[in-house]
Amino acid sequence: MNKVFLQSLTPFSYSLAPLSFSSNPPCSFLRFSLRASSSRAMASHIVGYPRIGPKRELKFALESFWDGKSSAEELQKVAADLRSAIWMQMAEAGIKYIPSNTFSYYDQVLDTTAMLGAVPDRYNWNGTEIGFDIYFSMARGNASVPAMEMTKWFDTNYHYIVPELGPDVKFSYASRKAVDEYNEAKVLGIDTIPVLVGPVSYLLLSKPAMAVEKSFSLLSLIDNIIPVYKEVVAELKAAGATWIQFDEPMLVKDLEAHQLQAFPYAYAELESTLSGWNVLVETYFADVPAEAYKILTSLKAVTAYGFDLVRGTKTLDSIKQGFPPGKFLFAGVVDGRNIWANNLASSLNTLQALGDIVGKEKVVVSTSCSLLHTAVDRVNETKLDEEIKSWLAFATQKVVEVNALAKALSEQKAEVFFSANAAALASRKSSLRVTNETVQKAVAALNDSDHRRATNVSVRLDAQQKKLNLPILPTTTIGSFPQTADLRRVRHEFKAKKISEEDYVNFIKEEINNVVKFQEELDIDVLVHGEPERNDMVEYFGEQLSGFVFTANGWVQSYGSRCVKPPIIYGDVSRPKPMTVFWSSTAQSLTKRPMKGMLTGPVTILNWSFVRDDQPRFETCYQIALAMKDEVEDLEKSGITVIQIDEAALREGLPLRKSEEAFYLNWAVHSFRITNSGVKDTTQIHTHMCYSNFNEIIHSIIDMDADVITIENSRSDKLLSVFREGVKYGAGIGPGVYDIHSPRIPPTEEIADRINKMLAVLESNILWVNPDCGLKTRKYSEVKSALTNMVASAKLIRNQLATAK
Repeated sequence: MNKVFLQSLTPFSYSLAPLSFSSNPPCSFLRFSLRASSSRAMASHIVGYPRIGPKRELKFALESFWDGKSSAEELQKVAADLRSAIWMQMAEAGIKYIPSNTFSYYDQVLDTTAMLGAVPDRYNWNGTEIGFDIYFSMARGNASVPAMEMTKWFDTNYHYIVPELGPDVKFSYASRKAVDEYNEAKVLGIDTIPVLVGPVSYLLLSKPAMAVEKSFSLLSLIDNIIPVYKEVVAELKAAGATWIQFDEPMLVKDLEAHQLQAFPYAYAELESTLSGWNVLVETYFADVPAEAYKILTSLKAVTAYGFDLVRGTKTLDSIKQGFPPGKFLFAGVVDGRNIWANNLASSLNTLQALGDIVGKEKVVVSTSCSLLHTAVDRVNETKLDEEIKSWLAFATQKVVEVNALAKALSEQKAEVFFSANAAALASRKSSLRVTNETVQKAVAALNDSDHRRATNVSVRLDAQQKKLNLPILPTTTIGSFPQTADLRRVRHEFKAKKISEEDYVNFIKEEINNVVKFQEELDIDVLVHGEPERNDMVEYFGEQLSGFVFTANGWVQSYGSRCVKPPIIYGDVSRPKPMTVFWSSTAQSLTKRPMKGMLTGPVTILNWSFVRDDQPRFETCYQIALAMKDEVEDLEKSGITVIQIDEAALREGLPLRKSEEAFYLNWAVHSFRITNSGVKDTTQIHTHMCYSNFNEIIHSIIDMDADVITIENSRSDKLLSVFREGVKYGAGIGPGVYDIHSPRIPPTEEIADRINKMLAVLESNILWVNPDCGLKTRKYSEVKSALTNMVASAKLIRNQLATAK
């Protein structure tokens, strides 16, 4: 029998000790105190794990390589050390089913594209094994060609690179990453489950390539990609793998009948290759609909099924109504998308009930999804409030929770550990710091109004134009300007109290002054102050709002090397004092051109935070909206006439099931309107939205009633198709004219061509010219060239329009 080793535990803490895996590891990983002996591994599983490292080691290695400061071998060494540390960490914790091939240098869907050799022609791939040059060109573009489209991964803040497919794509086995990583773990003595994006989900997550008819059936390519999957499976079998995990998250969506039928077809085609193997099909992020559940649980050659039982609680009803005898149920009861400690007693009850249905020996305790979407390790938070810290569990701690539940299900319950968990949950529930009655009363009063501005947008735009006197096709940027090493250093020194507040303020003022002059020299029409005082567009506001707490190392990957540090919303939210008025009014005093006040909207703050789970999300969002309403009105009083309230993540929060969309969109749009319903007609309200498919929610975007919306469009023209189909949009709109996520500088002619495509479906009097996102991650040399070309293209089209008249 296994024994549970428990070191001294404070209320629901995980006691950890250093564990190193190489002579010169890039980071320090940690040993679990709750371990399984080697006699028998428990029935536990992790869907996936964060790849960035506890201190963002992968981010820094990638950016060093991209900047030419380190070699490919050095990047590969950092990656290998991270992978081996993760595997050894899970093995030490007693996890039985440890995943491999969940690590990625950029994105797991892009890895699958590389595996299949589905490289768009513009990258001039020669058909050999895909290396970093082609791989990163697809992800980021290069000097000659743009990157592939990037969009949200379901309803998370992670982004994936969208495959571009068509009838002429010649699929071939072009990346052996899955096999290489399995062998890499095997050398360490760890037998992993290789993870692949399932063939049907891969095709459904793709789009027709540029020259391919939009009506092209992506699922018609299933027979073309299955042979490559067979080759991968055969190599993994030969290497000694006994399990494989196919991620098929599209099964949680509302699929049409022909899409659902692609699953049994694909797995029937794979059946002979998979014969004699243990096959797990993993789903996550929502319930699996009843019809999809029937199809999934009847797939040929499948041994096990994985379900998200945190966000997909209705799936429990399907399991109760019938589960295939003799199959394994991978029960995702530990939340992979939030940072709150698991309610172990409740989860154990769920697992025991499932055991009664399918047989306890067939239940495998798992995470609800990959832990990619949560922070890495709570042990690195040495300055976090101890009470709040006891309420949290990051990826490392969630691995412990999974193992503790698996052991408890096997009659080896760690009573001390469970008691500490119960004490932490009780502490959170009774804590006085969580509740603010004034805030709750203000939210309750919101039912009295739908918070719309008094006049319609066309009247407001006329009033604003009289005041602002902007040219046709006005130019602007989205908000942030490059964050230089000096700027980051000064912010860090101020936070560490190494420089005075006076010195810090003077430095930031000078930085703002430089950004204003920079824009005036480029002849941009509506300016921004560049946000030099801000570390992150959500964290900056959360630090100044009550009800938030922040981590030092709670980083989460957004895409590639881009990481965010989501705030933790633990209590009721309010605004103690103005947050941006000083900096915005300072910037406006430096120029006669309009200066945008820059705010992050309530829905985005919500969706890009780790949100409390003890009240409905919409109530928390309304609290944030009221706080931002106070800020908007203070900006207006200070003389700011253009205020941008970014809702970059509004689409991201859209539920995966259509039946739930209307409720979400109603409160999300209402939250935005709350922030600005009280401003004058002459105050122009902008909003901005990032990478997502907006077509299906265009009417909700219109209902937001913003005066101007700037929106990502540079990697895809999907948005323009809405207007081609006849949707009428009367407010100002600025579809991004170039991609800021790529180092590539678009020439003036290319940007002008994009503007002309926009003018084919949009009136010239509402069109704005802007990049597709903030410039924070770019270098000044890149920004200057790109914005110069952008302004030149706007002037070129203005002249053409004037001549035509």
